[in-house]
Amino acid sequence: MRISDIHQRLADLGALPAHRGRVVRAWLQGKPLDAGTRRQHTEHFLPLSVRHGLPQLAEELEGLARVRSSHPAGDGSARLLVDLADGQMVESVLLPRDGVCVSTQVGCAVGCRFCMTGKSGLLRQVSSAEIVAQVVLARRQRPVKKVVFMGMGEPAHNLDNVLEAIDVLGTDGGIGHKNLVFSTVGDPRVFERLPQQRVKPALALSLHTTKAELREHLLPKAPKITPAELMELGETYAREVGYPIQYQWTLLKGINDGQDELDEILRLFKGKYAVLNLIPFNSLEGDDYQRPDGERIVQIVRYLHSRGVLTKVRNSAGQDVEGGCGQLRARAVDIVNTSRLHG
Repeated sequence: MRISDIHQRLADLGALPAHRGRVVRAWLQGKPLDAGTRRQHTEHFLPLSVRHGLPQLAEELEGLARVRSSHPAGDGSARLLVDLADGQMVESVLLPRDGVCVSTQVGCAVGCRFCMTGKSGLLRQVSSAEIVAQVVLARRQRPVKKVVFMGMGEPAHNLDNVLEAIDVLGTDGGIGHKNLVFSTVGDPRVFERLPQQRVKPALALSLHTTKAELREHLLPKAPKITPAELMELGETYAREVGYPIQYQWTLLKGINDGQDELDEILRLFKGKYAVLNLIPFNSLEGDDYQRPDGERIVQIVRYLHSRGVLTKVRNSAGQDVEGGCGQLRARAVDIVNTSRLHG
């Protein structure tokens, strides 16, 4: 189900645009679909045919996404393993300071070597309504003023659904445009489509290294765009929308934490409207990669900061529950498959 399908269902019930807007806004706030306002009760606003059809629609919307399990962490975040209607699972993360991270695909086709999600490949797209349903689940637990599209999947590979979700969240959902963060490896279609949208989100680009060959190795199925080219595309968008690009850099010990990388960062970031987010790798036993030690991370931040690069350390939320993107789902799938073998 897509957001457009919800509007069509309501129109078929006899809802006019004002009625549809009222119902959709109620859903986006995690309220009953027939919720009225302080000034106007539902029975005085919605047509009778619409009111009679809302229970069935509400049941279908409830089934879009349900919390299978919740994993609170010490940093104030909570990782949610979410069941979709067809039995597939995705992950959402309740972030500190009123944010939520949502998934846009079940699995992912990019195959980043340091990401658990990519190991399963792409299983299916997540519809715009399923994406928004993750925000609704979050709003039923805490306020949500920011949505980041950084969960499972590559948003650029599900562009129509993601843009539809962004549009409704930035309008009826009441979320500020720069508090909607589209995260991508850098597909050219993103730079074509985003400037055309009425809701222009903030942009986070997966950089991870200044070396073209290393980036192709780490992101084997990403578009063949060099780090320098990616930053030029990002800079054009940043200047158009008026807020900086967030460049994501997963810190991998001995891979992309050397002095040569830092000096090239200084060159590439000079004069750019940009923030560098350093994300220490969420290491698990048996991983091919490890994170640098804490002292090295502090050295990197100080070196870049002192030379004019705005640098932040973004530890993945929920690391103490081993909740790096895709890990909860991978464990759940393994448990399901194991139980079937022994069943």
